[in-house]
Amino acid sequence: MIKTIVLNNRPEGKPTVSNFEFVTEDKQLTINEGEILLEAAYVSVDPYLRGRMSDAKSYIPSFELNKPVQSGVIAKVIASKNNNFNQGDFVSGMLNWQTQQVSNGEGLLKIDGTKAPLSTYLGILGMTGLTAYLGLNEIGKPKAGETIVVSGAAGAVGSVVGQIAKILGLTVIGIAGTDEKIEMLKTKFGFDAGINYNTSKNITADIKKAAPNGVDIYFDNVGGPISDAVLFNINRFARLIICGAISVYNNTELPKSISVQPFLVKNSALMQGFIVSNYAEKFPEAMKQISTWLAEEKLTYTETVVNGFDNIPTAFIDLFEGKNKGKMIVKI
Repeated sequence: MIKTIVLNNRPEGKPTVSNFEFVTEDKQLTINEGEILLEAAYVSVDPYLRGRMSDAKSYIPSFELNKPVQSGVIAKVIASKNNNFNQGDFVSGMLNWQTQQVSNGEGLLKIDGTKAPLSTYLGILGMTGLTAYLGLNEIGKPKAGETIVVSGAAGAVGSVVGQIAKILGLTVIGIAGTDEKIEMLKTKFGFDAGINYNTSKNITADIKKAAPNGVDIYFDNVGGPISDAVLFNINRFARLIICGAISVYNNTELPKSISVQPFLVKNSALMQGFIVSNYAEKFPEAMKQISTWLAEEKLTYTETVVNGFDNIPTAFIDLFEGKNKGKMIVKI
């Protein structure tokens, strides 16, 4: 019995479970020479997948209707006719939302579950950690003594960005949506201050209070009014790192935001968007540093783990309601 989740129709606004269809097939998969048979163990759900559900030009192709949805997956090799993989190996890669599937092994990375929990290879030891490290260092150019503001700070990337910034000697301010998350930022991840955007009466003023010397780096995971508020507090030569814009992904109309140009000109500031694959040649050195910090217990992480293949769409939708702390993962 093989289950597959396909894109049934393209969402208008926030995705719903009805945008997905579950297909169940009563069959056994076979493999040919050079192929491996995989069984899904963990599935990553990420905000950027919302963009792939739309039929719009982007940096990555849109999902096709009535075809499997894909994301980062940890899978177990349950049969192999490929010399590079053995039965029992675990691999990480971009795979279908499918309980079992056949692969030729291209694009898959063997991982070692004895060195770290398997799920971390979708998070802090995967694209999450790389995105945080490379975005901060390559665009932010952090210097000890500076101040950084991180939006979506309790999410997968944001929580790692803040920790790395602390290691590098910055003052770190996180923005998140609940008091519980703010407390977690300060006690678990070592942030210096936190702002709850849902209870703040004036987020611009609250940022100024938390960062009296101004903001040198802004790591933006959300876009929208929160990011507008940060603009009023940036310093000369500030660097604004645009990683995501989850607050506007489900908008059905063009968002009304303030013009950023006057802030950038007045402060000689840099605003740059990125995708982590821009820095693919730096992956090995970044992963080595992240692994070292993790082993030295200078970095930690949190995960929101949802159980069950059938709950993948719900877990994905929950991202847009901020129901996750750290990385959202589905355990199959």
